[in-house]
Amino acid sequence: FGCCIRPNFLLVICQLSLAIVCDDIMTPTTLADVARQITSAVGESLTIQSYRSVSGDCINNASIIECSNGERFFLKSNPAATKAMFAAETDGLRSMSATNSIRIPEVICFGSLESGGAFLVLESIVQGSRSRDYFECFGRQLANMHRLGRSEQFGFKTDNWLGSTVQPNPWSTDWISFWIQSRIDHQLKLAIERGFSNSKLQRLGKLLIDRVGDIFGSTEEPPSLIHGDLWSGNYLADETAQPVLIDPACYYANREAEFGMTTLFGGFPTEFYDAYQEAWPLAEGWETRVEIYRLYHLLNHLNLFGSSYMSGCLEILKRHV
Repeated sequence: FGCCIRPNFLLVICQLSLAIVCDDIMTPTTLADVARQITSAVGESLTIQSYRSVSGDCINNASIIECSNGERFFLKSNPAATKAMFAAETDGLRSMSATNSIRIPEVICFGSLESGGAFLVLESIVQGSRSRDYFECFGRQLANMHRLGRSEQFGFKTDNWLGSTVQPNPWSTDWISFWIQSRIDHQLKLAIERGFSNSKLQRLGKLLIDRVGDIFGSTEEPPSLIHGDLWSGNYLADETAQPVLIDPACYYANREAEFGMTTLFGGFPTEFYDAYQEAWPLAEGWETRVEIYRLYHLLNHLNLFGSSYMSGCLEILKRHV
């Protein structure tokens, strides 16, 4: 696995510097609105006693709130978000949690705000230091999530968001068709719409689409639930030093698709991959296929952050067409 972990620090800098940060919409009025909806969800009359902004989310506002009963929650909010965005995230979090394989924050409630925008309230995870075997544990638990999160078809119960990009998840019995239509072709069309494309990207993209079936080959892999946006910003260690997954873009996929993002910016040591392979080995030739899964995320970064990601997209396309 180590040979494919290729951190690109220039890309990391671009990602951080171009992150979309929205205006904070939490006022006494909006906090009272959130408190009413928490009260409805937990069945206990609560008010919000304190509110503290925290870092860690480049799309939404993030904060810790403490309620009148002393309980703390993690609050995400966004003035441009709809209730549907956080409903989709809730579906992903609850689907991962249902596998009982890795810790996932409990969803308390989500909803629209009377003043505009939307919010999501989660349990507040007390973060701790990683244990010495953190990544080995993480690799095994992720393999278990992939194994236990099953579906008869590829896709998901709803479309969701990869960053701020809508991610279509129509049900499909054919993985290759799903990947072509709902992932690569979708991103290529977005690049045209957003003005980030050029003739070379589209030409090579179409050639790749014609070759995806040959690159992927036949597989007996069943659809597995994947996190879908697994990079170093979307996992943490809890108070017991164990892994926690956050901010998913879940769908049922060939599980190799999970590693497109993990191998894009680094953040996952060899121990993580070795433990995953020991728990549930990937099929031979995954190193070639994972580049196509990585391309999806590079195209999405191109569409979110601009031309600094073009060379990475073209590099992969040239190698495979």
